[in-house]
Amino acid sequence: MAASSPLPTPPVSFPEFAPVTTAQWQAQLARELKGTDPASLRWTLPDGLVAEPFYHREALTELGGAPAPLPPRPAPCRNVVALTVPTGTDGRLQIEQGADALARGADGLHFVFSGDPTPFAAAELAARLPLATTWLGYSVPQHPDQLLERLHAANAGQPLRGFLRFMPTTVPEGAELLPFRATLRRCLLLAQGWPDFSSLAVNGTYFGNRGATLTQQLAFSLSTAAAMLAELPDEAAGLSLVDVAQALHLDFAIGPSYFPEMARLRAARRLWATLLQAYGLPPQGAVALPIHTTTSTWTQTTLDPHTNLLRHTTEAMSAVLGGADSIQVAAFDCLYQAANEFSARLARNLPLMLSQEAHLDWVADPAAGSYFIETLTDELARAAWAEFQALEAQGGMLGARARALEAISQAGLEKFKRIATGQDVVVGTNRFQNPHEKFDFQPKQLLRSRDFDTTRATYPSEVLRLATALHFERRANQDKQATLVLLGNARVNEDIADAFWHLLHPSQRADEVPAPAVAPDAYSVLFSKPEEATLMYATPEQFDHLARVVQQVPTDHVFDIPSLITSDLATLLEAVRVFGFKEFVVEGHRTEEVLARLQGR
Repeated sequence: MAASSPLPTPPVSFPEFAPVTTAQWQAQLARELKGTDPASLRWTLPDGLVAEPFYHREALTELGGAPAPLPPRPAPCRNVVALTVPTGTDGRLQIEQGADALARGADGLHFVFSGDPTPFAAAELAARLPLATTWLGYSVPQHPDQLLERLHAANAGQPLRGFLRFMPTTVPEGAELLPFRATLRRCLLLAQGWPDFSSLAVNGTYFGNRGATLTQQLAFSLSTAAAMLAELPDEAAGLSLVDVAQALHLDFAIGPSYFPEMARLRAARRLWATLLQAYGLPPQGAVALPIHTTTSTWTQTTLDPHTNLLRHTTEAMSAVLGGADSIQVAAFDCLYQAANEFSARLARNLPLMLSQEAHLDWVADPAAGSYFIETLTDELARAAWAEFQALEAQGGMLGARARALEAISQAGLEKFKRIATGQDVVVGTNRFQNPHEKFDFQPKQLLRSRDFDTTRATYPSEVLRLATALHFERRANQDKQATLVLLGNARVNEDIADAFWHLLHPSQRADEVPAPAVAPDAYSVLFSKPEEATLMYATPEQFDHLARVVQQVPTDHVFDIPSLITSDLATLLEAVRVFGFKEFVVEGHRTEEVLARLQGR
């Protein structure tokens, strides 16, 4: 694939500096490394792509020839504040909060509806904010057409600015497209001719916030977009292929991998141009493709939460430098408490610093010409296109959803393992922990909360540490109750054993870490008794039956499996025995010793 911008014409010249050849750079590299093989400095992305320690001008000649849209001019990356509208409320509080955020430096708002948007005070929003000029996004799980119609009426029939994202279920929109074609077409027709509004969303955050690799995020998002281009045009209703393409926008979650994330956004425009070309549309349309970005929940942490500010900074920088049109920064403490003025102000001010102080958005495509980023952009685009073609051959996101979700699950499990064993460093969670950290939350309440995000990369490590802290606290307080804490997939136990093995002195290590054959979908559990803690595993059915019995929930009732179960010791001991939970043994060491060492590393 080609570089996303051509080389400067005429070429930039610095006659005061002598030209340096690739051979000279390589010789200098060898001298600096003092005999170390440069290949030892390579690093591999989760996608399997290899980043070299050194790139040179000749690398640009190896790039392919796919359409390469060039942004026509620098454009500020819009600073967007998200506001959650709880189910059954009219959103007046969020409207006031949004107006205040706009007055304090935000460029746009994103209303995220937890339920039916029908009660939303559209007239109040129009009275409080000029809808014709204010950039507003709306994410809704139902009735998007009705909301759009009411907003349009509240704006006196004038076009809106912003976007609409319809999320009918917890699966990718492209995978559940067919039942909602009529609804989506109505949204498209309502917003037809609105130049600054995107009424159709490709929700790539679904993939990114579940551990998908960058290649998977690009490929599966492209497949979702292709499904929309194939299924939504309706010439009889006046809805053409061009109308659908122009109404689309991409939504991506940005992780902390600085340069790869930058390259991913550049690759997205290239892939979109390639897809447009395949449909017979001008590839230049990819220049105008709106890309909305959010800081990733996948990489956010509960432990040492101020480190999230560092992650959010690199994520926002990648978004701006990669060519995003808007960036939405989450509050650093949103995982364990409601929105507050302090964290909201920090989140709102971060993009302001990048724009007003660092001036990162003053240049169109600032990464263009970098041998490294151009090469990485090309490699990501090639790999994603191959993955996209493989998925399309099996029916695309409509027909091969299970395959796509399984691939994401496997990628997520691999990341879980790398974090649990310390191969991937998460500052404050598995490395450089604060041994004196005082939690700003109650671990027991957090583990019991339905809102606690269990899909994140660090969840197994966090829940283990929180459960361990609870165990030692209860023992110190001579609490006679016992608890069961759901840690995650059974592989967590194996990862714990592996991580503990690496912490031991070589003389203490057994020949191998015991790894009993456990079904991959089994649950990993910590059984905390007053005198000791034990690692266990159980099938989902075993854990569900135990939880229902202990919490007295009838078998015919809908039941969300809890992360924390507390009862008297005798009850839990008997329940664990009756329902067949199996103990996981780290040979030669008590579980409590393992947990204590992992807690303090």
